[in-house]
Amino acid sequence: MSEPSLKLILEALLMAAGRAVPLDEMLELFDNLTRPDRMQLREALDELRRDYAGRAIELAETGGGFRIQVREGFSQQVSRLWEEKPPRYSRALLETLAIIAYRQPITRGEIEEIRGVAVSSNIIKTLSDREWIRVVGHRDVPGRPALLATSRRFLDHFNLQGLDALPTLAEIRELESINRELELEYPEQPDPSRAANTAQCDLGLEEVVLGFDA
Repeated sequence: MSEPSLKLILEALLMAAGRAVPLDEMLELFDNLTRPDRMQLREALDELRRDYAGRAIELAETGGGFRIQVREGFSQQVSRLWEEKPPRYSRALLETLAIIAYRQPITRGEIEEIRGVAVSSNIIKTLSDREWIRVVGHRDVPGRPALLATSRRFLDHFNLQGLDALPTLAEIRELESINRELELEYPEQPDPSRAANTAQCDLGLEEVVLGFDA
């Protein structure tokens, strides 16, 4: 029996891992005699990505590496496999996460200045427990408050290759403009589904968060 191709080995790895796997970790699968270089890995991954074209699964690259996942268009049906509903997050939590993502590294006090209200300890704990944020240092001021930033898990969860994939401020303003126009056009239609969409438009990153946790 012939040895499996590099593409099939990587496919088996990613299917078994069930998470994003960085290139360096892939290289550890091979001994010194059979280890490919990084360019060969990427070529095999590109071939695998082409194989999945038009199928319900795809090869995605995130900040944490590569993973095989169900395409977004099938998420509603696939989510019915699990009885437990995905968690719904408060507006305050989503705003806090958005501020950290766009203004990192940032202290809790600076977040409170931007939001104009106190940030609950439960919000920071939830974001930390989900491993979406991490402490990256301390501000050199009295009290040395912790500096918060997003993590690699944040990128993986929201299917982002890097922070530069976040919506730009111009895109956020456009969403807010569309939201205001909708409110003027439909002032007497308290449709719950439309209200949910409006909430997503109020904050650039909030649309990303709700989109992946809906």
